[in-house]
Amino acid sequence: MNKQLILFTSLATSLLLSGCWDVTEPQRMYYVDGLGIDYKDGQYEVYLQLINFTKVANSENPNSQATQAEVGQSKGKTLEDALFKLFRSIDQKVFWGHMTYIIFSEDAMKDKHAISIIDSLLRYRETRYQIWVYCTQDPIKDILLITPISNKSLTLGKLSNPLNTKDQETFVEPINFRNLVIGLNEPNHEIGIPYITINKNWATADQQRQDTAFTGIGVLSLKGLKGFITNDAARGMQWMQNRTHRGAITFKLEDNETNYLTATLEKIKVDIKPLVKNNQVTFEVVVKLNATLNGFETTLSEDEIKKKIKNEVKKEIKTTYEEALAKDIDIYRLSEQLYRKNMKAWKKLEKDGKIPLTSSSISKLNIYVNQVNSGRKTFTSTLNK
Repeated sequence: MNKQLILFTSLATSLLLSGCWDVTEPQRMYYVDGLGIDYKDGQYEVYLQLINFTKVANSENPNSQATQAEVGQSKGKTLEDALFKLFRSIDQKVFWGHMTYIIFSEDAMKDKHAISIIDSLLRYRETRYQIWVYCTQDPIKDILLITPISNKSLTLGKLSNPLNTKDQETFVEPINFRNLVIGLNEPNHEIGIPYITINKNWATADQQRQDTAFTGIGVLSLKGLKGFITNDAARGMQWMQNRTHRGAITFKLEDNETNYLTATLEKIKVDIKPLVKNNQVTFEVVVKLNATLNGFETTLSEDEIKKKIKNEVKKEIKTTYEEALAKDIDIYRLSEQLYRKNMKAWKKLEKDGKIPLTSSSISKLNIYVNQVNSGRKTFTSTLNK
């Protein structure tokens, strides 16, 4: 009898303990995909993008009638104050574990607003270090309401997954929270955040479409925003980092305005060597790369094409450097190079965590084109005229 009583008691207890009574069912939650933050008139403005997971489940065969996402908006004296005011108008629990990106406005990056926002988000237990970070001067609400080309799921868009197109062109290196914190904590205590804009390069038979594009960077320091470097002024960044997968460069072939050639540059390797002499530091930079040509009309030899590629890459690197220097930005993180390779000299020369730079700080800039691949053919015309 005792054995039967014990068995019955164990079964009854296990039934009482089974189940997850405090867990919210997935269909009873809203899921955050993107978060936008602005700062106006002494208040934080929060834009919360809640994604529709019926689109995610059918991302390869989307339902064009379904709403991709809804964007809520609220204001508050702090980030948390604005979010709690927004929660009052939401009828389900909000889950933050799937949030993939955050967008800062220009005003949100000024002073130290962005630093406090980053600290608040990283302290919350549901958010992760893999969240992508962007900045913009365009209306955040409009950006959050844009759907990807061909009406694909938002989770497949460039903001949710910027690595989708990185192999095609690495114009701007994506930054997540982890790299953002590392960049701010170590010399030069500045980090470039991808700058996004709204453009209208795409259209359907019925209407002009809007989409987002990476067009430069906004540089954030521990003291706030240092400025934006965009469009052609930002082109030199891609040739000064080993993480660049692929980029393109266009240059003039002859002394006229109609004959140009575009080369695809790959396998970029950058070496920066700091040289210290008489309490002055300069940097010698060596950039090695491969080039591929696809379709051209020219009588130039391979050596002549290499020379033109070298000159154009060097010009773009210098243009970006000078643009950043005018805004007191160490765009190529030269201060970190000295910090890594000569700590003693860095401690002696640094001011506020960075090395004072001038136009002559890059004393030598050598570009080496290891090889030029002309495509399927040699340096001759495909068709005879």
